[in-house]
Order: sequence, then structure tokens, then C-alpha cells
Amino acid sequence: MIVDNQKNFSRLHMLIDILIVAVSYICAWFIRFILMGATAVRARSFGEYMMTLVFIIPVYVLLYQAFGLYEPMRMQGRRLVLASVIKANTLGLMITTFIWYAMGEDHFARGMVFSFYIINVCLECSIRMLIFYALRNMRRRGLNQKQMILVGYSRATEEYIDRIQQNPQWGYVIRGILDDNIPAGTMYKGVKVIGRIANLMVILPTNRLDEIAITLGLSEYYRLEEIVALCEKSGVHTKFIPDYNKIIPTKPYTEDILGLPVINIRYVPLTNTFNALVKRAMDIVGSVAGIIVASPVMLLMCILIKLTSPGPLIYKQERVGLHNKTFRMYKFRSMELQPEAEEKKAWTVRNDPRVTGIGKFMRRTSIDELPQLFNILKGDMSLVGPRPERPFFVEKFREEIPRYMVKHQVRPGLTGWAQVNGYRGDTSIRKRIDYDLYYIENWTIGLDIKILFLTIFKGFINKNAY
Repeated sequence: MIVDNQKNFSRLHMLIDILIVAVSYICAWFIRFILMGATAVRARSFGEYMMTLVFIIPVYVLLYQAFGLYEPMRMQGRRLVLASVIKANTLGLMITTFIWYAMGEDHFARGMVFSFYIINVCLECSIRMLIFYALRNMRRRGLNQKQMILVGYSRATEEYIDRIQQNPQWGYVIRGILDDNIPAGTMYKGVKVIGRIANLMVILPTNRLDEIAITLGLSEYYRLEEIVALCEKSGVHTKFIPDYNKIIPTKPYTEDILGLPVINIRYVPLTNTFNALVKRAMDIVGSVAGIIVASPVMLLMCILIKLTSPGPLIYKQERVGLHNKTFRMYKFRSMELQPEAEEKKAWTVRNDPRVTGIGKFMRRTSIDELPQLFNILKGDMSLVGPRPERPFFVEKFREEIPRYMVKHQVRPGLTGWAQVNGYRGDTSIRKRIDYDLYYIENWTIGLDIKILFLTIFKGFINKNAY
């Protein structure tokens, strides 16, 4: 029910955004050409200006989608939402301006475009804050609340109660828990076990419940068919919250094999051929553009490396990539030459004497990673993905960290979701894997664009690189 409501709300929010973009654009035109009287620069008519909305509106809606602005605000927080509005509008301004000039459309008034940017940011932020406070006030007054009970006491029961209580804006009120193994009267964070599962047939006719959530423990699943039958007799909306979140991730997907449902343990969008081709095309275009743009910097680094320390310019290091296959990853050499056997088993540490003077600068600014653009062009890597690790550490972490090897179901990346969230260099491997798994299971082109955009702003400087 939460998901259905959220989908409808997101569609409504998208329509509101379309209206806001159009109103902001019209207001910007009115301010520039009517209030300011800038007729001298009005080389195009009102109709010609308005025709560009056919292009502008889809661009902005896609950007808002890419920056997560149609996801529940409770999952992001107000500050992050406002920051995402500004980032999406800034990128939208850059994209539309670039396309106009690339097409030779340089007669559009720059003052009007900038006014549109300011007005749109202000209106979008204001509308989102109004919606946030309106929903919060409704919940506080007890409006649109849903009464429910939980059937079965398990880890899933406690985790579900935790989330309901952490998010009162969802509007759920849990009336109690039914379970055959936990004594009546047992409390968990104010929610009481009120009886046995058989009491369902007594409770359902006498209570006005909106939903029932089945939260049985794994050992009780043999009763699932019986309990579902009881719940459906009541006509009350029933949902199932599985107790296997430690085994199966949050986004498994099902297939229908001639009427037999098959649950795939993990949904990886990039196993889809079309998605993989789109991402590969983006990698080729992005790597070629990156090589062209970064070539002056790379040339300068080659000269500095050659002048400051003896040895090769490019350092080739064995890493583990897609489908656990190893490849040679390119980096500018930032350390003194050392035996390969020693290098394979050790990370660099703070004030590592092996790092050269120019190497420290390259590592801090991530310039030493630029040769990986050639790895991307070859197909060993992607612009965005989990960072690849050396075989020695892969063998070590696969035994120590659950689900570590899942990261090798996609190509490793030059940058990634973990990196833009601060998990680079000497940081928690477990946290890094959590972010990598989120990326793998939730990949979209929009998410890739968002990560690349965030990398420009905060991904290059690496305070944890030694």
C-alpha cells in the first residue's frame, strides 16, 4: 500500500513539476522582456521561446528523476532534497545552454535563462517544503492513519516496528501482535503481543483494521498457507514481510515459468542486454571525451614523473573485474619501484616512504587514476561501478565480508556510489560493499549521471589516499 500510494504521489508530483517549470519559464520571459523592457535583445518571438519548453520540460523531469526527487522525502531529508533540486537545476542549465549554443541558437537571452534558473529553484524548493509540512501536520492530527496488526513474532516483526515508529509520517498504527510462541503481554517498543494466531477469527470481525502484516519467523513458514487463507476470508488487505532479509536482499525479482513463480535472489539490472549495451555506449563516449579533455594534464604528469623519479610512467596493477576475471589496471606511477611480490600484499599507509613527492599530489587529487580511461575504452572497466581490488585482497575479503563477491557481477568503475559517499582509500570495506550492492541492485543511467556529477564536485579530492 505504501508503494502504491507513493507511485501515485510521485506521478502527481511530476505533473506539479511540469507546471512549475512552465510557469518559471514564462515568468522569466515576462520579467526579462516586459518588466525590464529588453526589446533590443528580443531577437525571437514569444512563441519561439515557448516552443523550447517541449525540450526543456522532459530534460528537467528526467534530471529530477535521476537525482531522486520523486523518491519519498522521508528517505532523504529536507536538506538533501533541497541540495538535489539545486544540483538538478544547475545541470539542467548547463545542458540546455550547451545544446542551444551547439545548435547555433545564440539569440536566446542569457538574462532570461538565468532568471528561469533562479525562479525555478525557488519555486521547486518552496513547493517541496510545503508538501513536506502539510503531510507532517496531517499525520500529527491523526488524519489518514491506517490501523493494523502483525501476525507472527520474528526479527522481521521488530525491524518493521522500528521503521514504522521511525517514520510516523507513514500514518500506520500497530494495534498488536499475534503469536503462538511468545506469551501474551510481551512488549516490544510499546507494541504488545495480544494473543495467539487463532484469535484472528475473533479479532477481524470486531476490529476495524485496514491492514494485516504477516511477519512469521522462518521456522513457522509451514503455516503460511493457513494464515493467508484466514486473512483473505476477512477481506482486509494483507501483506507478507519475509524473515529472510539476511539471506535475500531487498530487491529479489520473480519469474513466471509456465505458472510456477521463481524467485531470483538478486536483481542486477545490468544483466539485461539492452541496459548493458546502453552503459557500454556511454562508457565509450565518456572515455573518449575524458581522454581528449584530460590529455594536457596527463602529458604534464608524464613529464613530472619522468623528471622526479626513475622508472616507467604507467604502472600496471592486476585487479579483479567482471565475472572474477583479472585484468591490468593502468595508473600513473606514484611510488618508487618495488618488488611485485611485496606490492601485492600491502596497502599504502599515512606518510608511506614509498610514495614520491608528485605521487602524493596525484593520489590526493586522483590524477593518478586518469589512465584508467584507457581501461574503460578497452572494456575492462566502466565510468561508474565498484572499485576493483587486487586478487590477494579479494581472496581475503570474500571469506570475511558477506556478499563481497557480488560486486564482480558488473564491470568495476573509475568512480562509484561508495566513492562519492566518502568511502575511498583507508575506509570501512563493509560500508563500501553496502554502497556497491546498492548501486548494483538499483542501477539506472540516471544514477550513473548523478554519480559522475557528484564526482566532479567532491569525488576527485581523496583525503583518505596516502
